[in-house]
Amino acid sequence: MLNKWTILSNCDSMLCMRPLYHPSLKEITVQGILYALSDPVRVRIYGELAQAGSAMNCCAFLSRGDLKLPKSTLSQHFKILREAGLIRSERKGVELKNSTRCDELRKKFGPMVTEILHAYANEAKESKRSL
Repeated sequence: MLNKWTILSNCDSMLCMRPLYHPSLKEITVQGILYALSDPVRVRIYGELAQAGSAMNCCAFLSRGDLKLPKSTLSQHFKILREAGLIRSERKGVELKNSTRCDELRKKFGPMVTEILHAYANEAKESKRSL
């Protein structure tokens, strides 16, 4: 049976969730994108999200096994990508589903983001050849 204290405690927990910041297209800057994509882990996360075609949570990256990062570190990478405007995160229960904002970004920046990802891929190929 619910009483007023149960209802209040449930409402309090709902109020504690901070809203996620997603910059508008006008607020997204080249500097922010370059900063977010300056880390190889974030480039990899963004690239995998872009190829996935559907929203993914950070546990999907942890379950692969080849990305050995604590969940808190991975969450921080997602936050940086989100605040730079590269991804959109949506709460689904207790987890966040992340997807890219490729179409929106293409309208403002053209092929810039795609070219950065290609440059990273080419650099990785070159470094493998030189080994």
